Amino acid sequence: MLLLALSFGAYLFSFVKKSFLYIGLLLQTAYIISRGLSLGRLPLVGPHDTIAFLSASLIAFSIPFVVILKKQPLFHGGLAVTASAFTIFSLISKQNNAPLPPVLKTLWFEAHVVLAFLSYALFGIAAILGYLHLRGKDDNTEGLQYRAILIGYCLFTLSIVFGGIWAYLAWGTYWLWTPKELWTSILWLFYGLHLHARLRQRWTDKMLAYLGIAGFAVVLFTYLGVSLLMKSSHSF
Repeated sequence: MLLLALSFGAYLFSFVKKSFLYIGLLLQTAYIISRGLSLGRLPLVGPHDTIAFLSASLIAFSIPFVVILKKQPLFHGGLAVTASAFTIFSLISKQNNAPLPPVLKTLWFEAHVVLAFLSYALFGIAAILGYLHLRGKDDNTEGLQYRAILIGYCLFTLSIVFGGIWAYLAWGTYWLWTPKELWTSILWLFYGLHLHARLRQRWTDKMLAYLGIAGFAVVLFTYLGVSLLMKSSHSF
């Protein structure tokens, strides 16, 4: 937990000096690796572990965008705020140190979860870029937001496919109409709408930026809202 707490401090200090953002990433990566070694499995069960992984993924994926937007401190600030918020949420969430139940002991589950949170990280970056675009700080941000969403959408689609295989092996069916699957479908359709809307001229860059921000709200509800408020096949 010390490494995770230190990463939170590093993200806060990154408001003063940008390089601390990457020190936070290194500390968080070290924490995830050390926790995985102690558990003997990928630490990707429960809010504590998954949101720490989401925070680290957000900063890791942001590196090429930071290079392009190096003269935009607002983008850097958005990353620092988001990573700090995720890390503090992870710190206050209970650790799941129990052995994996048999239903989760498959590579399909691990691939499903890793790809889902990598896509969530890209959708988070897209939301920050959308905010930056609305503030009128950089004309290139809409195009960058589109690229982040496109790559995230591809990863999210793969995650759904792998999740379906995992569900078939675990429960004998590719799809269960629980709240988690329902909101996953809504999230996939939402970003599909965003990608298609960009091809239509009547959708302005400003509208697409709003859609990108709203999409991340759907991500957070699909991930945290459904998991904490509703019973589903993803409650362990």
